[in-house]
Amino acid sequence: MLDEVLEWLQIRPNGTYVDGTLGAGGHSEGIAKRLTTGTLISLDRDALALELAGERLKSFGAKVKLVRSPFSRIAEVAQELGIPKVDGVLADLGVSSMQLDQAARGFSFREAGPLDMRMHAEDELTADEIVNRWQERELADLLYQGADEHDSRRIARAIVRARPIRDTAHLATIVAGARKHWGRQRLHPATKTFLALRIAVNREMEELGQFLSRTPATMNSGARWVMLTYHSGEDRLVKEAFRQHEREGTLRILTRHVLQPTEEEMARNPRSRSAKLRCAERVAA
Repeated sequence: MLDEVLEWLQIRPNGTYVDGTLGAGGHSEGIAKRLTTGTLISLDRDALALELAGERLKSFGAKVKLVRSPFSRIAEVAQELGIPKVDGVLADLGVSSMQLDQAARGFSFREAGPLDMRMHAEDELTADEIVNRWQERELADLLYQGADEHDSRRIARAIVRARPIRDTAHLATIVAGARKHWGRQRLHPATKTFLALRIAVNREMEELGQFLSRTPATMNSGARWVMLTYHSGEDRLVKEAFRQHEREGTLRILTRHVLQPTEEEMARNPRSRSAKLRCAERVAA
């Protein structure tokens, strides 16, 4: 949803912007192209993403500042860079194709890879720890609460019985065999299980909660804040945070209903089909 993101951000050529989730650098590149004397700060906690996107963005020179950091530290990063306030913030909560397509990272169920799923290689918790060591009840609760997996108990029981789970392909096979068939399946049977594991390994909901509470304090009056979410848990948190900030008088919600990709984009990029865009504007104190 690059076009929609750029439209709602209303980028000023001399403004200061934060891309809280650099990823492959597509959104950052789109923002940087619209800056003249402005500055873009792009954050990511994945060192590989910073390295690869850095190549893509190097032609913009000092206009783009790359910082290895989770987006929950947005206020600290701005302070460290000597930036008092910013004119726009973006966070795209989807996992980039670059990560999904690398079997060695453990995000994908389409190829055999290690049960890793860490965005930051120095973090301790891995998917292997959860899959092979957590108790059955803990697993079931994680799948249900983290990804709305209604077959959570059947899947957790099957995982525990099949231990040790060797790799991502093995896990996907176990999950597919345990799930009930609910008519025509649009998603791979292991999609929600892998989603719940990735969220837990990277503490994504905790990071998102901190980001949602801290961001308004970093924004100038009139600054735009765009969020792209991909599953109901994320979107619920964003919607509730925006409403809370609006009640407190710090934000004005601009998208009363979520925006979704066009039919053309979904046909071109099937992974975008679950994307939802929300936008709010900072209100003068």
